[in-house]
Amino acid sequence: MSLGRSIDHWGTNPGDAIDAASKAIETALQDLLATDLAYWRTGQKKDLLERLEKLQAQQAALRLRVLASAGDIAEETGAKDASGWMRAELLVDKAVARSQIKLASSVAKYDLVAAGLAEGVVSQDKAQVITKALDKIKTNPVASSEDLVLAEKLLVDYATRLTANELHIVGKRILREIDPVWFEDAEAKALLAEEERAQQKTALRVWDNHDGTIGFDGVLPVSIGMRFKRLVEAWAQPRKQQLVGKGAPLPPWERLMGQSFARLLETIDPAALPRHGGDATTINVVISLEELRKDLGIATLGYDETNGATISAAEARRMACNATIIPWVLGDGEVLDAGRGSRFFQPIQRKAMRLQQKCCQAEGCDMPPEWCDAHHLEPWAAGGKTNLKDGALLCPHHHRLAHNPAYVHERLPDGTIRFTRRP
Repeated sequence: MSLGRSIDHWGTNPGDAIDAASKAIETALQDLLATDLAYWRTGQKKDLLERLEKLQAQQAALRLRVLASAGDIAEETGAKDASGWMRAELLVDKAVARSQIKLASSVAKYDLVAAGLAEGVVSQDKAQVITKALDKIKTNPVASSEDLVLAEKLLVDYATRLTANELHIVGKRILREIDPVWFEDAEAKALLAEEERAQQKTALRVWDNHDGTIGFDGVLPVSIGMRFKRLVEAWAQPRKQQLVGKGAPLPPWERLMGQSFARLLETIDPAALPRHGGDATTINVVISLEELRKDLGIATLGYDETNGATISAAEARRMACNATIIPWVLGDGEVLDAGRGSRFFQPIQRKAMRLQQKCCQAEGCDMPPEWCDAHHLEPWAAGGKTNLKDGALLCPHHHRLAHNPAYVHERLPDGTIRFTRRP
């Protein structure tokens, strides 16, 4: 049905009623926006937020009803659907517009969902969750039309008490709630099939960005993915708490998680990993003795530059503090050192350092010893020894500074280490 002014299906021009209602809404909103919130009572704010939540659902209901009947807009503009017009006139991304049109079509199929939106008790995001769950039930060969009707009724009722995420979880098992005996086996089979598909989708891609970073993305089964998330968060939370305790500005969560993932990889015990290439899984750092001693030297991760990547000598020295790295120091083409046994601090030495030093030894840092690296104060390349006198616990941040040629560090009389940027 067109809403043009020349057509009169209601006995009066519908355009007049639409214009009047729209102007009343716009005027009311402008009046509210013009008020000074400083004079609002807490109860008034709470009441308005509750009303706006309901109004937002009703506004979504109206928009979706219009979109569901917007075929004439597409016909008039020559578009496949109304999304083309929305992109050109409303500046709505086409993908977003098509998603809204798809939701409008779905809501039009389910009377209770549409009614819940119109009453303001079902929000748009909840309507999307419910319609997706109902569409899946429609294609389930075990479910009947009566099951579909009951599922819609239950989900709309749940929408008044649950968040969209909680509703999504309920929607996945709604058939089991309708008839536990009948659908329990079906749900178990569906879960097994979902897990099998997840295994087939599992993937990991790793690439060199050639800017000092490695990029990666992937997909994991939910059981493995949640374990991965918890492991990384375990490293992120203590560092986050330390930053908050010191009053430091908290970095973005994504960066904190990325740094924690790197820390997780650095602390993996190579003895617990499978053998690779006939030997324990390790990373080789190849560097000449001359480059090792230079502030701005270059090392190679791997056996050659073709199959590896280049890093700074400072990073190579920092990595060599950990037992997961084998440094290959070359001189005139010959291997001068291949990581002798006493090169790394032994577990008993690390425990002793934790008992003695209690935390990161950098001045003003109190990162717990469990999150610190054992560092040689006298560089190994300069003849430093692996003993408690020459060892210091440093958190990952200060450990990088210790190997950064832009900084110098000195041990103060109280044992703490002061870092100073070179002039």
